[in-house]
Amino acid sequence: MFGWVVRATVGAVLFGAAFSGLVQASEPTLPSASFAEVGAPTSIPYGWVDFCGRRPEECNLGKLAPRDIHLTKQVLATLAKVDAFANAEIEPISNLDHWGTILDHWDYPTDGKGDCKVYALFKRKQLVDQGFPRQALLMTIVRDQDGEGHAVLTVKTDRGDFVLDNLTDEILPWNETGYRFIKRQAQDDPNVWLAMTGAATSVASGD
Repeated sequence: MFGWVVRATVGAVLFGAAFSGLVQASEPTLPSASFAEVGAPTSIPYGWVDFCGRRPEECNLGKLAPRDIHLTKQVLATLAKVDAFANAEIEPISNLDHWGTILDHWDYPTDGKGDCKVYALFKRKQLVDQGFPRQALLMTIVRDQDGEGHAVLTVKTDRGDFVLDNLTDEILPWNETGYRFIKRQAQDDPNVWLAMTGAATSVASGD
């Protein structure tokens, strides 16, 4: 029930901001990022395949034309609200402790708990429900600074690629996360995953 309760409580506010923001002119004070390079199709994460088997309506969408989000102050504020809300409301728990299996299990936080994949999927769904194009919200697999596997949500905009991460409420350009990017969904088909360069990114400097 968790995701549907959230939609009822924050949906009306966020939809208005997102929809109006998508049609506004670019604003020079907004952050910018580079566009991450992707390569050839690669292996699909087991967790995504399993997720699609249990929730086919989330995956059997056919081909969609790639789209980037037009970034405005209102859109950025909506992204920040969804990101911070999910980070605060979902209780972090490991895959093994949560599901009792070492197999990677992706799902929504129906019990209010989850690991990094659950956070990213929930943010993706919330943003889609607010009218953001699914093709601009990409599940992404990285390795963190310790070399551990991690999942984030890449948001593709006309000002570059940004990351929503459960480890921080700050929305960062993908190349300032300090992560090594491994693979992510293709924009035109969520069931196609594309290899990334794997190059280590820099860490954003604080004020």
